[in-house]
Amino acid sequence: MKLVTYNIQYGIGLDEQYDIARIADTVRGADVIALQEVTRNNPRNGGRDMVAEIGEALPDYFAVYGSNFEANIGSRIENGRAITTTFQLGNMMLSKTPIHLSRNLLLPRSRSFEMMNFQRGALEALIETPLGFIRFYSIHLDHRSPVERTRQIQFLRRRLLNYALEGGALSGVAEIGLPELPHPEAFVAMGDFNMLAGSPEYVELAGRQDHQFGMPLTADFAVDAAVRLNLTGDDLASWVDPKDPANTSRHKRIDYVFTSASLARSLQRLWVDHKAAGSDHLPVWAELG
Repeated sequence: MKLVTYNIQYGIGLDEQYDIARIADTVRGADVIALQEVTRNNPRNGGRDMVAEIGEALPDYFAVYGSNFEANIGSRIENGRAITTTFQLGNMMLSKTPIHLSRNLLLPRSRSFEMMNFQRGALEALIETPLGFIRFYSIHLDHRSPVERTRQIQFLRRRLLNYALEGGALSGVAEIGLPELPHPEAFVAMGDFNMLAGSPEYVELAGRQDHQFGMPLTADFAVDAAVRLNLTGDDLASWVDPKDPANTSRHKRIDYVFTSASLARSLQRLWVDHKAAGSDHLPVWAELG
């Protein structure tokens, strides 16, 4: 089973061109796709409906979208009818098999001054896979403040670990004659975390390596797929500075694939697609089996 996460930066690549087709071609073939910075009516890309365009470009995928906010951008009255037009930004998940249940988790945020801050989210999708039911998350954390990222990760970690107790998006559906869905421990959390490996917010989610025994595998922490597979080095960098793309010293690893401890042994491969040009981020792929 192949997974990919990709922050697609409103569809705009390092060449400053909007091109959904090349983004679709880049992720096509994955069983589960997590996208971040998916927008509707965004002034930066000419107001494109990226949700509709991605759906058209990948018609054989089931999809869910979670907008983290809606801001009025030209709502009006036309011929006596109210036309609502809002700028939306959020995350998207696509799957080769049906998505049984989803919800959009709005992450903690604080009011900012002098630098834009907006509502962030984690889109959750319950999908049946060859490894059983798994919860998948497309995540986009704050880019300005490690303190805010820490609060977001603390909130998210509770949702990841307490799913069976909280019931996810829907439970007790026997009341309306529907079968109860499973509440699996297994999860894959992937996306743009805007953090560096080993940072305090990273440790909050994935733990800290022991000086002798390495990274402990315990149920209360997520597993960094790269660490589990003993991968290190510049090949893991997933963000390219659009102002200086050739300067590899500016490249950073801020996009990750994390799994529950129960899925750690299923991790087979992880790699970054360094040929992709559809965004200032690069797609991060993982394979489970």
